[in-house]
Amino acid sequence: GVSIGDSLAASNAAMGVMMALHVREKTGRGQVIDAAIFEAVLAMMENMVTEYDITGYVRERSGSVLPGIAPSNVYPTSDGMILIGGNGDNVFGRFVEVMGKADLARNPKFASHAARGVNQTELDEIIADWTRTFALEPLLTLLEDSGIPCGRVYSAPDMIADPQYQARESIVTVDHPVFGPIRMQNTFPRMSETPGKVQWPGPALGEHTDEVLGRLAGLTPETIIDLRSRGIV
Repeated sequence: GVSIGDSLAASNAAMGVMMALHVREKTGRGQVIDAAIFEAVLAMMENMVTEYDITGYVRERSGSVLPGIAPSNVYPTSDGMILIGGNGDNVFGRFVEVMGKADLARNPKFASHAARGVNQTELDEIIADWTRTFALEPLLTLLEDSGIPCGRVYSAPDMIADPQYQARESIVTVDHPVFGPIRMQNTFPRMSETPGKVQWPGPALGEHTDEVLGRLAGLTPETIIDLRSRGIV
């Protein structure tokens, strides 16, 4: 688990700042930006609320499955798990050819996107019976060579070792004052004219308090000492 709500709320706040600056250029007026964590996550819930409001259907946890979108799931191999997304009609046709089960594309239960969604569980069982006969790496190669979207379930070591991550410098090494060189995510998205760069791993708690209150806010050293003595900062 990761605190994705915090990151989504921060992204919303950053977008709000950009929109507010744009409006200020036109009106000369600033505004308050209210970025709530729960609303940032709510915005990512697709049509869940509308779906319930119109049909009464309550979408529940579904694990790695996208309800009604098949095949799109995590499947077992002899030595790990593999992600496969073959739900488009053309991709599904190629996928079942690779599986040696081309007849599935003509089977009324799986011939269309809607039908595969209805019969998702049965289709996933058929695919799982096939994938577990392979080791992970050979299956990845087979599917990639056949144009089937797939991938491993990545751990942190997998990300660091992945050639695509390395080629794009998605993970960079940064010097930390306590831990020395550490690896962390690069800056995203990538800008063609003004590319970002990770220059430091972030401040210690309160590292810039005096600078912000003094140089930026204009408080005197005596005032800052007083605020700190009273537990305000």
